[in-house]
Amino acid sequence: MEKITIQDMPKHVGETVKIGAWLANKRSSGKIAFLQLRDGSGFVQGVVVKANVSEETFATAKSIHQETSLYITGEVTEDTRSSFGYELQVKEIEVIAESHDYPITPKEHGVEFLMDHRHLWLRSKKQHANMKVRNEIIRATYEFFNNNGFAKVDPPILTGSAPEGTSELFHTKYFDQDAYLSQSGQLYMEAAAMALGKVFSFGPTFRAEKSKTRRHLIEFWMIEPEMAFVEHDESLEIQEQYVSYIVQSVLKKCKLELEILGRDTSKLEKVQAPFPRISYDDAIDLLHEKGFDDIQWGDDFGAPHETAIAEHFDKPVFITCYPVGIKPFYMQPHPDRDDVVLCADLIAPEGYGEIIGGSERIWDYDLMKKRIADYGLDEEAYAWYLDLRKYGSVPHSGFGLGLERTVAWITGAEHVRETIPFPRLLNRIYP
Repeated sequence: MEKITIQDMPKHVGETVKIGAWLANKRSSGKIAFLQLRDGSGFVQGVVVKANVSEETFATAKSIHQETSLYITGEVTEDTRSSFGYELQVKEIEVIAESHDYPITPKEHGVEFLMDHRHLWLRSKKQHANMKVRNEIIRATYEFFNNNGFAKVDPPILTGSAPEGTSELFHTKYFDQDAYLSQSGQLYMEAAAMALGKVFSFGPTFRAEKSKTRRHLIEFWMIEPEMAFVEHDESLEIQEQYVSYIVQSVLKKCKLELEILGRDTSKLEKVQAPFPRISYDDAIDLLHEKGFDDIQWGDDFGAPHETAIAEHFDKPVFITCYPVGIKPFYMQPHPDRDDVVLCADLIAPEGYGEIIGGSERIWDYDLMKKRIADYGLDEEAYAWYLDLRKYGSVPHSGFGLGLERTVAWITGAEHVRETIPFPRLLNRIYP
């Protein structure tokens, strides 16, 4: 008898198969028991009819507790009433390991309780769906960049300087030197782009930012491409193609998961390149029209501002050319203005905020050296970065996409804590 996974059941209709599974929930009505089973690949209902099984098997079906692990033998049948479309007509049940007093029951639990039991909460149907969507975004990311000539490069997590030049860093000792947990792999990816042309990284980043908003995590994952011989406008085209690709991949591969999460997919279906673009100048005017009199030219946008701008469009929108003073030191100045830089933030619809930040990078040695000094950075610490402008510099651009915010937007999650397996928050490093 073949042992299969739940996700493979559609290939075995009419066959008797064996699965390994956990009992997610159950209900019974006299001579029939309905077992909600999960195996990591998916969820399926197992139907145990007393007349069709041994007394021992039916007694087991009635007595097993939530999250007991099992081997289940049964026939795969179609079931048009379920979202999965199939169910298992159970013939035999073998208990592997019993579970008693499982703490997360079908009743309502508070967020803090669920976060304390995150190692178990991951098993629930909605959290499982979130992780499956996250996985598909990662898979599609690799596919997109591999198909478009990018090489995967892994920048270091321990660094000797701050890419953004901020104080929001986790400090540690690197033997007898100071070191920091990376807040971005960008500078190293620029070096990689000068060697390999088009590169991307995918790894953890850390921000010691004391924020409790639904958009912020202390540890999160970033996809960071860098591209030699690519200027600002071409970079925006690549960004919108990439975001469109991952959204359409999720729509195609994760229909059941989006249904479980109750996501309105009609809004995601509109996410096709090209995306609208609005300059920072025009965004300020738009906000004034919408009654945001507090925002002035030169201010950075907060969550309410980004949401108001996004509501003006039905797709993600690029806000371009921010003032020099509110952006990092490495961004290329606008060719016709000295007060703004060639950059863009991509704002997701429905209040999910910035999911991409990117720019063309300064590639002139003298200008980069001046910016490092203007921002009060240690030139010695950035000597290697300046070398990139000394030996055959070229125009180049890059961007960073925050994975968890992107998952939250695509799934419709209320908080980014649900989009990463084990979130690190201001007040939480357990489990």
